[in-house]
Amino acid sequence: MDVKYKVSFGIFGQMGIANAHLETKGNTYMIDIGMKATGIAKALSHNRKERHISKGHILKGMYISDSYKVIKTYGKKYIEKTYHIDHRKKRVTKEYLKKKNGKITAEEHTVLDFYSRNDLLTLYFNLPKMIRDKSKAGIYTLSAVGAERQKGLVKIKIPASKEINVYKKTLGKGDFWYITAIIYQKIFSSNKGELMLAIEKDGIAQKAVLKDLIMFGDLVAERIK
Repeated sequence: MDVKYKVSFGIFGQMGIANAHLETKGNTYMIDIGMKATGIAKALSHNRKERHISKGHILKGMYISDSYKVIKTYGKKYIEKTYHIDHRKKRVTKEYLKKKNGKITAEEHTVLDFYSRNDLLTLYFNLPKMIRDKSKAGIYTLSAVGAERQKGLVKIKIPASKEINVYKKTLGKGDFWYITAIIYQKIFSSNKGELMLAIEKDGIAQKAVLKDLIMFGDLVAERIK
């Protein structure tokens, strides 16, 4: 399965493109998502590119992550984070590598203080099976490798019926499952950012809006393929 998104940001218009690829073979899977800046963002970010790769196995219809890799490049800099998940020992190790001009400037090997069968990519695809009652409003606390800044915790909000009109106005009307993922990062103007999602019946997001960004408005990703 291949999906493509355009990404725009407030007054700046289109800022990037994201391509997502999901492939299964027998009881194994690979998710590969690549993002790159375009237009003025490409120049300002020194041709920033980012790639997330999740590999693992499928158990009872769920994607179980065995490894998760994040690669970021911009200008002459290269950053790579690789997570290895040992399900038998319930342990996650992280390898960090940083290069500049092709030379290694930093290396780290650590063991995370939490364990999860999900990484940030598999969590998204597993959500429909993890939250059975999609209409039950509330906040669900889940865990994912790659979210160590919030100690592995990811919060998913299912809106109450009285809030649905806000989602329809922001994301568009349709036969969607509306949810919000709450993310804690420094780029947000408050202590949390809210990623609103309109998810199609096939489990793929049609549109996502990242609220609460500093100064420039909302970051919007919209499916174009």
